[in-house]
Amino acid sequence: MDKYVLPRSSSPDTSKPLRSYQRHRWKRTVAELNGRFLSKQQHEISGLLLDSYSEIGAFGHCYNINGESCPTHLSQIIIDMNMDLQLPFRREGISGLEFDKKGIYLASVTKSGCLTVHDFEALYCLSNGLLSSSREDETKHLLHLTTHQQLDVVRWNLTNQDEVLEMRPTSTMHHYEANNGFSDIAFTSIDDSRLLASDLYGAIYIWDRRSSNHPCLKLTSNSRSTLNSIRLNEENRIVFGASKQGIIYAWDLRGGRNSVAFQSCKEVYHPPLSCTKLAYMLEKIPSLKAQTHVYSRGIHSIDLDPSCPHQLAFHLDDGWSGVLNIHISQVTHVHCPPPAWLNGKEVSIECSYLRKPSWLPTCSIYVVGSSSDDGIHLLDFYPDNTSACHVDFSEGVQNISEENNRRTGNRFIPLSKGVTACAAHPLNGTIIAGTKQSSLLVVSQRQQSFDNES
Repeated sequence: MDKYVLPRSSSPDTSKPLRSYQRHRWKRTVAELNGRFLSKQQHEISGLLLDSYSEIGAFGHCYNINGESCPTHLSQIIIDMNMDLQLPFRREGISGLEFDKKGIYLASVTKSGCLTVHDFEALYCLSNGLLSSSREDETKHLLHLTTHQQLDVVRWNLTNQDEVLEMRPTSTMHHYEANNGFSDIAFTSIDDSRLLASDLYGAIYIWDRRSSNHPCLKLTSNSRSTLNSIRLNEENRIVFGASKQGIIYAWDLRGGRNSVAFQSCKEVYHPPLSCTKLAYMLEKIPSLKAQTHVYSRGIHSIDLDPSCPHQLAFHLDDGWSGVLNIHISQVTHVHCPPPAWLNGKEVSIECSYLRKPSWLPTCSIYVVGSSSDDGIHLLDFYPDNTSACHVDFSEGVQNISEENNRRTGNRFIPLSKGVTACAAHPLNGTIIAGTKQSSLLVVSQRQQSFDNES
């Protein structure tokens, strides 16, 4: 066998090195093996998702109760008969929308005092022509109540999805008379007994419904300004409140010297843990300050990103939106749509409308009703500088999808009506937009069928 063995050459090796046949990891395999897309991959293809949205259905609030028009329908009839009258405050429009956790039911409230619970599947199928009936009527509602008083917000109990609660500006709740009214409410996810409600004079009341009909805590903001929106971060037990003066307050519910706890109900005064004035934070952005003057504006709404909980989105009364990173207390994203007068449109002052945006369940996309046009903005608030709204964004680092060559970024979806409130389905991302005329618009992907050609 030795004759078949060649001695090793002492000359320098001039042969080509063997190629490595190790396969590079295929990106799609990661999703196929793990059963889910990474957030970065979701952001890379989010352009396709945003381009697929359009209005596929519209449902006016033309309902009857016991053979008579409900207050919202009646209000719309009166306004249509007096269209030439310029009324500064009109009790019309959707003021609150929310899905339950599974996306089965959709609750809505109107300024005219109607609380309605819809079956989402019925709305979706009617929008795509999958039901024989061509319209939605009161017979398809799971619940339709009237209060004849303005309703501003609606929430599902996080731990008891059979319970939905609405709030009006002046209300009596559990025998507690609130002469100054409530502006927003929130439930805790630990149990169904904790309830938070913000009033019109800068305070948040907390109820423990197991022990008393009266509030057990009062969180104060050192201001008499209305708190338009509140949110509870379940991870670190921080309550956030946004005021008409453009300030975001934070209270710590875990205990400690500068915080408050649910168990403590003896103290009268509970100051906030921190106060963040958004105008001051926006002035710190060099590119923004170089282009425009930054003024203090009222905050319409705040909301935590479900796919990135340290991002607290805000929406201002002038139509601006952005993100406050609660870990570093800095504004990281901002979207400033052009003012209405720049496009030759009249600026209407609608003090009674609080625009209430919503997050899509994935991709850190923020859905905002336009302040000047009939439509919604889909804003890319992904938490790094590849986001089109990031304060450190530049064209050189803009993310381009390798497959569809479409840039991720913001989109404007034109709709048939002006939008006051938005809600995104927690599973499939279908958007329900409430309008100034109290109608509901379904914004999603239009269903199409193709016949096989022989």
